[in-house]
Amino acid sequence: MSVARLKQAAKESVSGLPREFWWLWTSTLVNRLGGFVATFLAMYLTADRGYSPMFAGLVGALYGLGGAVSAVVSGVLTDRLGRRPTLLVSQVSTAVTVAVLGFVQDPVSIAVVTCLVGMTSNASRPAVQAMIADIVRPEDRVRAFALNYWAINLGFAVSAAAAGLIASHGYLTLFLGDAGMTLLCAVIVFAKVPESRPERGVVPTGSGGVDEPEVGLGSVLRDRRFMAVVGLSYLVATLIQQAFVALPVAMGAEGLSSTDYGIAIATNGALIVAVQIPVTRFLEHRDPAPLLMASALLTGGGFGLTAFAGSVGMYTVAVTVWTLGEIINSPTQMGLVARLSPTHARGRYQGMYSLSWSLASLTAPLVGGAVMDRFGADTLWASSAVVGIVAAGGYAALGRAMRNRPVGGTSEGGTSEGGTSDGGTSEGGTSEGDVAAGVGAEVAAEVAAEGVVGAGGGVRAGVGEGGGG
Repeated sequence: MSVARLKQAAKESVSGLPREFWWLWTSTLVNRLGGFVATFLAMYLTADRGYSPMFAGLVGALYGLGGAVSAVVSGVLTDRLGRRPTLLVSQVSTAVTVAVLGFVQDPVSIAVVTCLVGMTSNASRPAVQAMIADIVRPEDRVRAFALNYWAINLGFAVSAAAAGLIASHGYLTLFLGDAGMTLLCAVIVFAKVPESRPERGVVPTGSGGVDEPEVGLGSVLRDRRFMAVVGLSYLVATLIQQAFVALPVAMGAEGLSSTDYGIAIATNGALIVAVQIPVTRFLEHRDPAPLLMASALLTGGGFGLTAFAGSVGMYTVAVTVWTLGEIINSPTQMGLVARLSPTHARGRYQGMYSLSWSLASLTAPLVGGAVMDRFGADTLWASSAVVGIVAAGGYAALGRAMRNRPVGGTSEGGTSEGGTSDGGTSEGGTSEGDVAAGVGAEVAAEVAAEGVVGAGGGVRAGVGEGGGG
């Protein structure tokens, strides 16, 4: 082993995470620090441009639709073109479309460009999540995903506060500032983040071996165990999305102001920033099924408590409860997705996982609004508690299925992940080589066989081993 490699290994042993991850983390933080437009888009359309709330809602739905489409397309591109090219294309095109959105005034043009912004800005998610799975050892992935999620929320909290001040100088400044920060994110990726996509391996056979089979979207859809994770993720995501449409409407109906809503919802970001990292220390290396069950019950229960809230204090308590569920759910579920994803198909799997959140952002406001209009807010909150219980039951069933048919031949129920050796890191009784980038632009990818079984008689990946929100 070279001296440079030894130094790199020493640095990684201190934090447990490679240098490339921290550059990727930095790019995520920079990106979210400049995420002004999505937060203030509805206010921009109604207060500045004078459009109706209905038009603002339509534009918001188109933004979500664009994200849903790009989740799948970007997942495929992440596997075919690579993680780094997909990231760069996404970030540069996001900067361009956001800047254009600041200048267009025709309502049709605004709707079309907003849909494009939704597509380009969400296209980076599968690439980022796949790259984290590539470069971080299996036993460190939950922590890595938690740190990335923490950066997203820290950036959101700062950008939401800064956006109000920037908007006072004109909304165009807001759009151009967002575009500039996104370009800076692309510069960081271009200069510091090397490609991490593993090469397709060879499946051993009696006659020597054959190329690892290609995993297409059809194979992902036939992976029933993974699609169960996607479906359960969608249920939890629909609950969390109610916080941004149904919750302010309900608080307004109680006679509370937008400032009151701001105080209650700020608890979400503040709590994530404050406790995400220490809580993750407790979550690491534990069986994901009980954790995900607890997260679903907390999320559903927190929204269920909203039915009994009549003051800012009680709404804040409800937000605190479901935020704890979100803190547990996000890194645990993303780590599980990574473990279920074949190495050379991580992009497609992560894209399908991202789709669950994009669809939730599109459908949750519509469903929540319809239930509130027809049956009242209390029915929505009671239904949310039921959805949380159903999701918890689904995670319990998934946990039993994984113990009966473990990933890689090892019981996931006990979170059995082997230790690290020279050859790589063993997970689930099978080994995955350490995929790490060297100094500068050199990438040393050493991938050993790690079997992943696609449930339902689908795909056996052979080698290799992919969320939110």
